[in-house]
Amino acid sequence: MNHVAAPHMLDHQVTDARAWIGKDLTPSDWTITLPAEALAELRVVLKSLRYAPLDTLLLHSNDFVLDACRATMQKLRTQLNSGIMFAVLDRLPVAEMSKAEATQLYWLLASLVGRPVAQKLNGQMLFDVRDTGAKLKPGSGIRPTVTNVDLTYHNDNSYNNTPPDVVALLCLHHAMEGGISRVVSVYSVHNALLNDYPELLARLYRPVWYDRHAEHLPDEVNAFAAPVFEYTDVLNTRLALSEIYAGYALKGEEPDATTRDALVAVQSVFNRPDLRIEMEMRAGQIQFVNNRATGHARTEFQDFPEPERKRHLVRLWLRDKGLQSYRG
Repeated sequence: MNHVAAPHMLDHQVTDARAWIGKDLTPSDWTITLPAEALAELRVVLKSLRYAPLDTLLLHSNDFVLDACRATMQKLRTQLNSGIMFAVLDRLPVAEMSKAEATQLYWLLASLVGRPVAQKLNGQMLFDVRDTGAKLKPGSGIRPTVTNVDLTYHNDNSYNNTPPDVVALLCLHHAMEGGISRVVSVYSVHNALLNDYPELLARLYRPVWYDRHAEHLPDEVNAFAAPVFEYTDVLNTRLALSEIYAGYALKGEEPDATTRDALVAVQSVFNRPDLRIEMEMRAGQIQFVNNRATGHARTEFQDFPEPERKRHLVRLWLRDKGLQSYRG
């Protein structure tokens, strides 16, 4: 890949709330409780849907009385956009309902934060995050989210022109062991790179190759070129080291020395435990992250032997701009 001059870079340390580090936060900072009034509204919605069922994709928040839910989700949205940029909504009473019903209430709550958009080229809107036994291979289209492997920090859909603004995850079942969720501030990652590897940072503002996970037509290229960092008035990232290495493999190229060193530097920052927070999701909790301003990860996990108890999360992508399709 040709190394063109880097565009405008963030060249100073960011010290406001966006650049948090793990020791500065406690669960109370990221937890937003669903108040009793909001839960009452959701129970009325559930009763209505049991009486007059409707497909999840046709549900719209304007068709129900959700004033308390709307106020709660606006608070959450503000935290995503101008606070610490992630939150956990605690929680849907999933023991009172089926998985399908919980997903419908989740859809309505998430739609109060942003517009759900397609997560695959075929238009799929809801994505089940669970171990299918699949094995990763460059260009296969198998996403790490359908395996039990350790997922390093990433931004969802970094290999597309239109990544989601927000990623939401509803926990239906947690793992028997592992599967711990991790979040890191992109600004803190950038601060660390600027401090420790200033000579490599410019390379991350120029394009690298990403594996497109087969989300393209047969006659289209299988790798996507984009920079890891972009900066205007805000810092946006495409953190996806696995997809970058796979992208170079698909192109039949080896990253040059500067590119390789820059990627290793990113991984070394990811390895710093002081930057991250960890959380163990429980049934009914919903995690929301600002997808371009946080890196999110998950540790390797082991499932319960009973199929009905296997780790199961439901993911939504939210984006208000562009089209609702995968290509956006």
